[in-house]
Amino acid sequence: MSEKTNKPSQNDSLGLTLNKKTMATITLVLAAVLVFIGALTQLLPRGEYEIATVNGHEAIVDGTYHLLEDYKMPIWKIALSPILCLGSSQASTGIAIILIIVLIGGAFLILDKCGALKYIMATLIKRYSHKKYTLMAVVIFVCMLLSSTAGILEESLTLVPIAVAVSLALGWDSLVGLGLSLVSIAWGFTAATFNPFNVVTVQKLAGIEVFSGLWLRCIVFLMVYLILFLFLFTYAKKIEKDPQKSPVFESDKALREKYTLSDAEAILHNKDIKKGTHAFLACMLIDIIFIILDFIFGLGGGLSLPAMAVLFTTGGLLAGYFSGIRGKNLAKSFMQGAKTIAPAIPLIIFVVAISYVLAEGKIMHTILYNIHSLIQGVSPYVAIFLIFAVIAILEFFIGSGTAKAFLIMPLIAPLSDLVGVTRQSVVTIFCIADGFTNLLYPTSGIMIIAIGLVGVSYAKWIKWSWKLFFGEFAFSAILMIFMVAINYT
Repeated sequence: MSEKTNKPSQNDSLGLTLNKKTMATITLVLAAVLVFIGALTQLLPRGEYEIATVNGHEAIVDGTYHLLEDYKMPIWKIALSPILCLGSSQASTGIAIILIIVLIGGAFLILDKCGALKYIMATLIKRYSHKKYTLMAVVIFVCMLLSSTAGILEESLTLVPIAVAVSLALGWDSLVGLGLSLVSIAWGFTAATFNPFNVVTVQKLAGIEVFSGLWLRCIVFLMVYLILFLFLFTYAKKIEKDPQKSPVFESDKALREKYTLSDAEAILHNKDIKKGTHAFLACMLIDIIFIILDFIFGLGGGLSLPAMAVLFTTGGLLAGYFSGIRGKNLAKSFMQGAKTIAPAIPLIIFVVAISYVLAEGKIMHTILYNIHSLIQGVSPYVAIFLIFAVIAILEFFIGSGTAKAFLIMPLIAPLSDLVGVTRQSVVTIFCIADGFTNLLYPTSGIMIIAIGLVGVSYAKWIKWSWKLFFGEFAFSAILMIFMVAINYT
């Protein structure tokens, strides 16, 4: 391998590059949301339910809501919430995501510089250039299956840059790459079958047998898969015929130039790059095995996200080492890549701050109490749509499916019995409402970082994906009516 190929380049176009405009815009939006939530803590009645421990987690007790007459969150706490939140119980997930994306940024730059990324692209193109829609169908299915069963979501960040690079090389655009990675995994959450977070936890809280009602969830998985595949297939065919119809045609120009494979054969025959790429892929294979074992036996203790980050980083470092990037050059390359992720850190902090103010402001239980009162006495067909809407709206403020489950299921589950909606139906609509809204709101740090990595603005993201969201909602509406009609159990 030549000296030029082995040593790190100073080319700033290598590695991940966050769209700073998108990051800045969304950070301002989140700051505005924080101010709005802060105002609500001053205007709405403060109140709370009593808390009990259920399956090792705290959950609210129905019928125990009471007002907190003498409590109001101090305004200075709201103003300092981006700092105070870092010491709160809400901070652990946010800090973990920040560390993980920094590790990914460093490792990806090395993968890019050493040629491993182009080796993966060249291999896929050589094998699938004449059957790329078969590749599309398989990738969507595998990503959805991993998410639907093992519950991976944040891990999709490691797949986004690779999927986008491959998508561009196959003649599609960065949006298709996002669809193959981020959207497929999020939609797997929507179509959860054995997901330990959105199925196991919610069914336990609902007091029904774990994994019961699987037959309908399997049908939901297949239907959601078909909706996503047809959407991506139709869109990819359209931009193949006329690339300028892509909303990201201009912003993709630099990426297309970056991932041009004019030297594909030389890369495929380079033994150093091949060895480095195989080391990286071996780490990814180990991670997949870890996720499967964690899901089946609970061996990982919920460590699949940090495990993927560590193995991705290890794979990137090994790829660089075997390809000739070593010593100080390897460390320098890693740090250079990690620095590119810095604009995402304020965004994650604001997301955590919003959760902190909601918790400290003592208004979430007040909101739930009023929702609880609203749903009582309506028909089951109206009730199931209201429950769906509640879960979907709460996603704007509380991204964690598990947190939402422990917050609302102790209230919603017994209430559903009174309005004629089965608890099994509630579990299914919880999965659907929580899943596809993961990619809808600007408060979704994972989604914003993913689109920022490939230079897609939030406006363009919504312009491209709204039909997909609409199709998912239409399917959800039909499903909800069906579940009530058959009294799904």
